[in-house]
Amino acid sequence: MKNGVNGVALGVFVFFFLAVAVMGFLAARWRKATDPEHLDEWGLGGRSYGGWITWFLLGGDVYTAYTFVAVPAAIYAAGASGFFAVPYTILVYPLIFTFLPRLWSVSHRHGYVTTSDFVRGRFGSKGLSLAVAVTGILATMPYIALQLVGIQAVLDVMGVGGGEDTNWFVKDLPLLIAFGVLAAYTYSSGLRAPALIAFVKDALIYIVIAVAIIYIPIKLGGFDDVFASAGKAFSQVNPVTGKPRGGVVPPEAGQWTYATLALGSALALFMYPHSITATLSAKSRDVIRRNTTALPLYTFLLGLLALLGFMAIAAGVKVTNGQLAIPQLFEDMFPDWFAGVAFAAIGIGALVPAAIMSIAAANLFTRNIYKDFIKPNATPEQETKISKRVSLLVKVGALVFVLTMDKTVAINFQLLGGIWILQTFPALVGGLFTRWFHRWALLAGWAVGMAYGTLAAYGVASPTQKHFGGSAKEIPGIGEIGYLGLTAFVLNLVVTVVFTFVLKALKAPEGTDETRPSDYTAEAGDPGDPGVTPAQPVGAAH
Repeated sequence: MKNGVNGVALGVFVFFFLAVAVMGFLAARWRKATDPEHLDEWGLGGRSYGGWITWFLLGGDVYTAYTFVAVPAAIYAAGASGFFAVPYTILVYPLIFTFLPRLWSVSHRHGYVTTSDFVRGRFGSKGLSLAVAVTGILATMPYIALQLVGIQAVLDVMGVGGGEDTNWFVKDLPLLIAFGVLAAYTYSSGLRAPALIAFVKDALIYIVIAVAIIYIPIKLGGFDDVFASAGKAFSQVNPVTGKPRGGVVPPEAGQWTYATLALGSALALFMYPHSITATLSAKSRDVIRRNTTALPLYTFLLGLLALLGFMAIAAGVKVTNGQLAIPQLFEDMFPDWFAGVAFAAIGIGALVPAAIMSIAAANLFTRNIYKDFIKPNATPEQETKISKRVSLLVKVGALVFVLTMDKTVAINFQLLGGIWILQTFPALVGGLFTRWFHRWALLAGWAVGMAYGTLAAYGVASPTQKHFGGSAKEIPGIGEIGYLGLTAFVLNLVVTVVFTFVLKALKAPEGTDETRPSDYTAEAGDPGDPGVTPAQPVGAAH
């Protein structure tokens, strides 16, 4: 790390940050809302986005600053096992092609804003809807915190904030400013802000990765030297564990963990509220279908990004916090001005998903806690006002999380969030295809999956932590080490199926389904579309 503040890199970073901040505030006037006080406008951008905007928005909230920093950092620390993110983003797109268009159609037809809205309408159960909403909020909070961790990593490498002995307020002031700007333009412009900024964010990331994947290997002597240096480093024994540090291919002993983590992560990714918020902002079912076929381009980018972990080893990057490895690589290898561009890509890559996540969490609270249980007769204007305020509280909570807890805690809670959000899969995806599952069985399965996943994660130790030290543990009945979230999901599914048989045999009330089969394939403009005025019958008075 260079001594002092990297003034050139900081100047470039500030330029881009100010540019996107201005864009965020101006976004309120972009694609001007017909009714700015309606939650559809503030929280879903008026459900009006076409193919390009939706593509950048979905990419913006799935491929975050944490992705930019953490995926190559995992490879820097442990080798090829960190590549699990690449196969899981290959698996996820064929999966979501099957159910996201159905979710868009039924949500458009009934005006659903959140997944919990759909669950309540499908199963006639506010309790199950509440469980899905609470899970979504809990899983999203640490995810927002990790976006702030990404910004903080960049600021640390640029030398901003002073040393360890600096007053805490001065040290964290740059992060507080970034948070304040994020909170202000999200409150003002809603989903329009991240939708507009996503264009800049993705353009910067594509440029930085394209340059890095060519420029850095040339400086290091080519990819042969990069992989040779990485292989040599990974072969060294870790004094803490007594085992090799890692490898350029996953070890045989870790293949179950690798495969189950990839599969479980693929199942969980589009259960997160922010992914659904971006999906429901599209103007048509066809937009979603086309985007699910084009989004794998981001997976190609992710594969290139992951290689930066090997390059950091070959470049001799030494950091005590692995999250700093890639920002430090950029500062060491790039000219100062382009290092600033790279840092801006990471910083803006945090602002876009953090905004969408806070909006998604706020929508869940407003629609499925405030309106369902506190004020059922809330008007659209009141819903929007509450959602704006809650989006601020969510970001404040994430900021407090980052400033008061060790960064490792934030990462482990995000891993726990992945275990939790996966437990909503049976209610959401299952409900999109069948009404067979009983609402009380789904609630029981969710509770068992949540309890098992949380307790099992609590019992996982690491060389540095006694509890919540990872997300892999022995799979009961198989004996292999696998992803806890997937084990909890299977247990959840088994309980749901068994209880459904029992409850149906007991003729327990199943609740009212307000949807119809045709709702799941409806397109914008079809008869019955709430945005279409029905044609008057022949002979009707004008």
